[in-house]
Amino acid sequence: MLSIVDNPRRTAVLQRVLPSGSYVGLARRLVERSALLYARAWVVLLSGVFEPLFYVLAFKIGFGALVPAVTGPGGLRLEYAAYVAPALLVASAMNGAVSETMSMFYKLRFDGLYDSVLATPLGTYDVAIGELSWTVLRSGLYAVAFFAVMAVLGLVTTPWALLLVPVALVVSMAFAAVGMVCATLLRSSAQFEYIHLLVVPMFLFSGTFYSIDVYPLPLRWVAELSPLYHGVELARGFSTGVLGTAMLGHAAYLVALTAVGLYGTSKRIGRLLLN
Repeated sequence: MLSIVDNPRRTAVLQRVLPSGSYVGLARRLVERSALLYARAWVVLLSGVFEPLFYVLAFKIGFGALVPAVTGPGGLRLEYAAYVAPALLVASAMNGAVSETMSMFYKLRFDGLYDSVLATPLGTYDVAIGELSWTVLRSGLYAVAFFAVMAVLGLVTTPWALLLVPVALVVSMAFAAVGMVCATLLRSSAQFEYIHLLVVPMFLFSGTFYSIDVYPLPLRWVAELSPLYHGVELARGFSTGVLGTAMLGHAAYLVALTAVGLYGTSKRIGRLLLN
């Protein structure tokens, strides 16, 4: 099992760029640990594969019978299931990333895992990148399952739709990076409600089920700040094959958020456990 950055050349670059001792290129060890743990609880991973089936079937058979064709990117007329499915794919990646990174709270506050890890040659960026890598790998499994269900139901109509899985991985990275920072800030499990207070409105009001054009201008600006909105726009564009330069901005937003989250996670872990 390899981590996202388990490449000697990239490792050497990161070691020169990041602060001395914070990254030694062993992030894959945390990925291997997580993979071994979930190998014993494979039913937990398998259960997440069924989620996309229920979601897409509900909109294909249920809501799709009530909602007529809607206008998608580029003015295309789409059946409602084809409009919603790519958005649900990235929303599923968001939920999976947030759920996984919240387990970091227990590893940090109760298990003492990172105290033990930082007593080894691994640095704080190894911890951040290792946890991020595992979260993305797990979300990738769900994204592939979701895409397979879309294909079986006839919701994949262009070769560009193959990029839905990479889009889900980028969305997962962004939310995992920010989620890890949040996990280091929480002081009790009761504070998980604060995370849900942010995630649920994003799921409902970031263009997942309808275009944000229906909002008045100030609310539209707020919706455009949501990372999920940028993921939904990317996914919907690739799903329909309607591409534009705005997609570069959506991707840049998510990548920048990932970088900020990784930096913040490393600093927080170092402050909590090393200072």
